[in-house]
Amino acid sequence: MNTYTARVSRATDLTHDVRLIQLDLLAPPAIEFEPGQFVSFSVDQPGLPHRLTRPYSIVSPPARTDAIELLLNRVPGGPGSGFLFSLDVGDEVTFRGPAGTFVLRDYADRRLLFVATGTGIAPIRSMLAARLPSPTPVTLYWGLRSERDLYFQDELAALAARHPEFTPVITLSQPADPWDGTRGRVQRLIEEQVTNVDDLAVYVCGGSAMIASVVALIRAIGVCPIHREQYYKDPPPQDGR
Repeated sequence: MNTYTARVSRATDLTHDVRLIQLDLLAPPAIEFEPGQFVSFSVDQPGLPHRLTRPYSIVSPPARTDAIELLLNRVPGGPGSGFLFSLDVGDEVTFRGPAGTFVLRDYADRRLLFVATGTGIAPIRSMLAARLPSPTPVTLYWGLRSERDLYFQDELAALAARHPEFTPVITLSQPADPWDGTRGRVQRLIEEQVTNVDDLAVYVCGGSAMIASVVALIRAIGVCPIHREQYYKDPPPQDGR
């Protein structure tokens, strides 16, 4: 892995606890990565004699090499999110990468199903940018808790408008009334809508319990490639990505 120095050029709060930051590369001035890979930061942990390493998936498309975007979930007491949330525009940071094997494969003849919960959307956002336009249908099931946790809605709708082969479905597990969108967990969508996996490839990212459940549901239907990335154990969310 290489070491990079970058400057924070943008920091946008998407929800009460999710932030999107852009890091412009300084040295080296460019980065190449596969969609789905992550970079790592070394951060201090009070009371410990050594620094901790915290990984964060690259959210931006791989076609852009002069900057990367990261999606941050604020974790109370988390050294990684505490450090990155403290950054202001103009601050310089150092990170290592890219790394990771949860990457977009070349499935030219398979339909793609992306399943995410929470900030597990991060690597999938980069994958979608690289895959679309797609020669095969692409579906996203993204689970969030409630209306205040919604973000990227307009972006996903715009992608679907430009690429009719792409179908995004955002589902809320604890919506308020009234809520006209999809309700329930992502597992319910799989149970109700996935009937054949013969020509399917699946990418799953989020909590450990969700991943295990989704993998079991898919395997009960049939055999197909399943790629997974665990972001945190359930509960609570772990610091990082």
